[in-house]
Amino acid sequence: MRDVKARPAIVYSVLRILAFLVPFGILMLFPIFRELYWLAAVFAALIGLSLSLLFLRRPLAEATADLGNRRTPRRPAAEVDAEAEDSATDEPGAASAGEPR
Repeated sequence: MRDVKARPAIVYSVLRILAFLVPFGILMLFPIFRELYWLAAVFAALIGLSLSLLFLRRPLAEATADLGNRRTPRRPAAEVDAEAEDSATDEPGAASAGEPR
């Protein structure tokens, strides 16, 4: 069986949604919040934000690291080698081809 790993951004997003929906569902059990559902949504958003700041630091760090790794372009080794050679010859003090040492 293949080891399937979920993308950290998806895991973090699902956890953030649950951090909102669970308190919202609990608050909707109270009669006052059934009438003022927008107030329940505000309180659930504040509770979800607090929960995510306290407990979801590691998933957030993994998600941002994964997104950062995907944004950096992968360059072939030959391109990196050529760039290193070019930078070595561009340095001040490097002898040019026509000048004697």
